[in-house]
Amino acid sequence: MQRPMKQGYLVITELFLPTKGGTAVWFDEVYRRLGGKEIAIVTAAVPGDAAHDADHPNAVHRVGLRRVRWLRPESLGMYLKLFAKSLALALRQRFDAVHAGRALPEGLVALGVARLTGRPVVVYAHGEELTGWGHGNKFRVMCFVLRHADHVVANSNFTCEVLAGMGVSRERIVIINPGVDIQRFRPGLPFQDLRDGIGLPRGARLLLSVGRLSRRKGFDTVIRCLPALRAAGHDVHYAIVGIGEDRAYLQSVARDAGVQEHVHLLGHVAMDDLPRWYNACDLFLLVNRDIDGDTEGFGLVFLEAAACGKASIAGKAGGTGSAVLDGVTGIRADGDDQAAVAEAIRRLLEDGAQLDALARQAMQRARGEFGWDAVAIRTRSAL
Repeated sequence: MQRPMKQGYLVITELFLPTKGGTAVWFDEVYRRLGGKEIAIVTAAVPGDAAHDADHPNAVHRVGLRRVRWLRPESLGMYLKLFAKSLALALRQRFDAVHAGRALPEGLVALGVARLTGRPVVVYAHGEELTGWGHGNKFRVMCFVLRHADHVVANSNFTCEVLAGMGVSRERIVIINPGVDIQRFRPGLPFQDLRDGIGLPRGARLLLSVGRLSRRKGFDTVIRCLPALRAAGHDVHYAIVGIGEDRAYLQSVARDAGVQEHVHLLGHVAMDDLPRWYNACDLFLLVNRDIDGDTEGFGLVFLEAAACGKASIAGKAGGTGSAVLDGVTGIRADGDDQAAVAEAIRRLLEDGAQLDALARQAMQRARGEFGWDAVAIRTRSAL
């Protein structure tokens, strides 16, 4: 019996490992599972890429991408470089489809290449870009790309609904949630040195958040909950892994609340230490909120925490409901409601049986549904 030929894809994505971030991880993990050199990845040249690409199963092609201030638009050079490289590959190799990591810039490039070579085009949508880009020319171009793609991959039910509201046909939307490395993120990793390193007393409860230090993540809301929690007798500390523009702001919030000694801004942590920080915490939080349309599309960090055996408290904005099942793997609370967030934290800290049950169910779901092998299988079936 003749074996079916492997599918060849041209994948255009600015975000790809070793660039940090959930989207970069997603594309690297999935496409290496979908095939070998018949899959060509066109992506940005970044520090450390040669070592990463040396033994990669896919054919990775790097392009220098940067904005040029005197060009209008400044990103024109990025578009032209992506288009030239992608079209050259598409003319040399017969791909079954062209996949784009986002609507812009990759989707517009992919649409042009696909139409010139008679291939279908698939565009990924992550949620944040759909609600955070206003309604100017950039938004209109993004809508054009999404409406003309043959398939659009939505990372959550929330993103699917936003796409439908933008005029994308539901028949062309495929929901594929991102995944998590269940070998790297797992329970049972040593962590006491991490807790000791930030001076946690024995028996103290540690809350953890991971993400870019931006206002919509809700870190400030959690900080403002600490005084009441401590007044109620909880020796609680809060650690945040991540960098961003809000570091000084969060320091000022902690200082004004009188809890600066109990808030630990960890910045970047070593790759091997991130799963250990999840293990070190008692409860994971990211009480995200919507700020001027900027919101969370899914929340990969919730899966990382779950795979390490931790329950989560998520905000109610955006697509976090696909990552955290309210009352099953965690709790969702309004990130704009400090009292609601404080009550959710208090309830889980005081009810060990509920906290353990949520954590156990979160881990079972993460390991059963969101391992990268499972995500790759769903991607192959859908696309």
